[in-house]
Amino acid sequence: MAKPQLGEMAPDFELPWTGEGDLKLSERRGRWVILAFYPGDFTAVCTKQFCNYRDGREEVEGLDAEVIGISPQDVESHDRFIGEHGLTVPLAADVDKAVSASYGVLGPGGFVRRAIFIVDPEGRLRYSKVALVGLGYEDAGDLREALAAARSAVAA
Repeated sequence: MAKPQLGEMAPDFELPWTGEGDLKLSERRGRWVILAFYPGDFTAVCTKQFCNYRDGREEVEGLDAEVIGISPQDVESHDRFIGEHGLTVPLAADVDKAVSASYGVLGPGGFVRRAIFIVDPEGRLRYSKVALVGLGYEDAGDLREALAAARSAVAA
């Protein structure tokens, strides 16, 4: 499935997560949402990415946007990942990879590509960056810059 295009409605989904109840994207309307797809808990680059968000907590919290990590591991794995590293970003469990497919981030063999999507308060996709090779990641500063660009594009 091809990834959604900028300006289109972001594919809605409902997933179990480390927050309360289930996470439903459409229930986040009215605020900016940053979706951070990543290949897996406890992997080297993913651990660096989410520890960066933890260490840059003030910057992440200052975004005035909800940041949510999404990967194919289950909530139990996410809870352990959060607990071992003191992570501050909630994580959603896309175990069957259906949400990853709807955002076009499944690579060869069903591997989830590292990606960032920004959804505006109306539910429209305003930014996307999908890595071909997930050796790097968008850090807290990159999220701030991407969100600022997305907000400027909407205001223009």
